[in-house]
Amino acid sequence: MTNESNDKQPHGNEESLRTGTEAAAQPQGRAADQAGAAADQLRTPEEAAAALANRHFDTKLIHFGAEIDPVTGASSVPVYQASTFHHFDIYNPPQYDYSRSGSPTRQALEDYIALLEGGAGGYAFASGMAAISAALMIFSAGDHLIVTEDVYGGTYRLLTTILSRMNIETTFVDMTDLEQIKAALKPNTKGVFMETPSNPTLKITDLGAVADWAREHDLITLVDNTFMTPYYQRPIEQGVDIVLHSATKFLGGHSDVLAGLAVARTPELAAQLKKLQNGLGTVLGPQDSWLLIRGMKTLGARMDRSEIGARRLAQWLSEREDIQAVYYPGLADHPGREIQEKQSTGYGAVVSFDVGSEERAKRLLSRVKLPLVAVSLGAVESILSYPPMMSHAAMPREVRLERGIADGLLRFSVGLENIDDLIADLDQALAD
Repeated sequence: MTNESNDKQPHGNEESLRTGTEAAAQPQGRAADQAGAAADQLRTPEEAAAALANRHFDTKLIHFGAEIDPVTGASSVPVYQASTFHHFDIYNPPQYDYSRSGSPTRQALEDYIALLEGGAGGYAFASGMAAISAALMIFSAGDHLIVTEDVYGGTYRLLTTILSRMNIETTFVDMTDLEQIKAALKPNTKGVFMETPSNPTLKITDLGAVADWAREHDLITLVDNTFMTPYYQRPIEQGVDIVLHSATKFLGGHSDVLAGLAVARTPELAAQLKKLQNGLGTVLGPQDSWLLIRGMKTLGARMDRSEIGARRLAQWLSEREDIQAVYYPGLADHPGREIQEKQSTGYGAVVSFDVGSEERAKRLLSRVKLPLVAVSLGAVESILSYPPMMSHAAMPREVRLERGIADGLLRFSVGLENIDDLIADLDQALAD
């Protein structure tokens, strides 16, 4: 598959969020006057960030620089359902030439997430794993990575069965212990990959401490920020180099879009991600980009509501004698709570708990009435999953058990239902 597309600079350095008006026929008459007035109000990503610098995050979710269409004044980013774009002058290529390289709808999303995370450039991919795969392709054969030991199963599979064949080596460590991270350093170590909270045991990594240490050794730091989202945690502010999201989850929020996002701290890393995005071709389409923009506008309201429920659920579970363990950073006895409160503004909406055995876990899953029993998380509906056979099925049982992912472990993503109804449903499902 070939095309004559141009590599563009990272979106953080591109001229504007103009949604393709430069490549469109000029409107006439009154429409031209309206378009001109609207164009005068357009802001570059840098101007949008500057204008919102003193605004609260909730305001940035709504006013992100591309919320008004410059041609019509429409209150929604248009879906530019086009694979290619006309060149009015082949000696002066337009901003958009081929949708794999860039499209107006996708760029609006990419500048949106860059604004929220505080990065130099954002990039949208067809899935969370596509974003993670592209980011890890920054590394080369012979490189060594230090990775969170209880990492998401899809990332574990990528590292151990695909990147390993490319001679990229991985050491898994408990990242709650900085000394373990330091001990894993090798002459060929090039990067550190983190999840915090981790999936599914919700361990907390000190982002600032790891980033500071990594910088001393010229290592690239990456973090999967899916559980927290930029609403609660902005790793770039802690010095992390690349932030990754399975945007399918909380950012999208409605179980109707598959997407991944990556944000780079520096223009240099942004340029690398842009080339990898274009070269690998795993880009997000315009319709899914639009769905994600729509979902992200309500992120704050959804996260706050779901977190209130998660805190109550975690406390209720922790008071039950038939529950072996509860994992939630908002609990008073969680070992990572102090670090979580230092680097985040919330605890999130995911609670994991161990019911003691595979048999009891399966019985509970067959009895619940309200949560969706499924892979994934972060939706308006609550989702209950069984990591040993879902998110971490790719991890060998002995490895999984070593990392605290027990046969009786369940992961509950709290949605927007009334928490009393969810607790009552779990109560009846847990009854002997």
